[in-house]
Amino acid sequence: MTIAQTTPMRPAGTNTRPTFVLPPGSCDTHFHVFEAGYPHVDEPQYTFPDGTLDQYLAVTRFLGVERMVLVQPTFYGNDNSLTLDVLRKLGGRCRAVVRIEEDLPDAELDRFHELGVRAIRLDLFARADWPVADLTGYVERMAERALPRGWHLQFYTPGAVLERLLDFLPRLRVPYVVDHIGYGLDTAKLVGLLAEGNCWIKLSGAYRLAKNLPLSTVEPLVAALVQARPDRLVWGSDWPHLPDGRRDTGELLNLLPRWAPADLRRILVDSPAELFFS
Repeated sequence: MTIAQTTPMRPAGTNTRPTFVLPPGSCDTHFHVFEAGYPHVDEPQYTFPDGTLDQYLAVTRFLGVERMVLVQPTFYGNDNSLTLDVLRKLGGRCRAVVRIEEDLPDAELDRFHELGVRAIRLDLFARADWPVADLTGYVERMAERALPRGWHLQFYTPGAVLERLLDFLPRLRVPYVVDHIGYGLDTAKLVGLLAEGNCWIKLSGAYRLAKNLPLSTVEPLVAALVQARPDRLVWGSDWPHLPDGRRDTGELLNLLPRWAPADLRRILVDSPAELFFS
């Protein structure tokens, strides 16, 4: 089913201002852009949204974000043309996460690396009905593509699928990042993943978990993660906040001082640098 986005993007200057001074080099590790003229999948999950690169950069200037990581959205499938063009425009301050076919030639992956790609996004929502053996085989094959380049895997995955992989994930030889605070995985199980192996958690999409409840309902989960491994957490805006482009990105950023007041530099600067810029 296609989800329509009908509201225009919130102007950058109408976001809430940060309640704290962002440390130099602060990074948003999860944003998307949408530009006309690039091929998209035949049956996208949503209509072409408002969310251009210029609009996003205006938000980063307003908030004080200096670095960023562009994540290939489902709208463009495995065609990374726009993502690579953004990397060319932004240079060394931007990195990217791509979606790829399993048989993409190594030479293409090497070209991606030179442009600033550092991870492969795995859409396990689209593979949620696969048997565990098929899922683990797919993840292992993608890990083999990532390993020689020092890349990691990024899981766009419902919590129920993560739960089916709990015995497998700690054995992964490459780092892996779980989007959107685990996307519904039980707190104790998510903390268990974070405590062993190569797991990282992205503090993004809190509204995806809260749904119609206040964002504060996510705090107990994040507090458990911060207590367990603050050095394995990164922050992402999830801009442009599909399907509601009117969401306040500054409000989302201001959750961080409440969640992890002693670890702001680590989450915003040091950990993104390790994952994406080293």
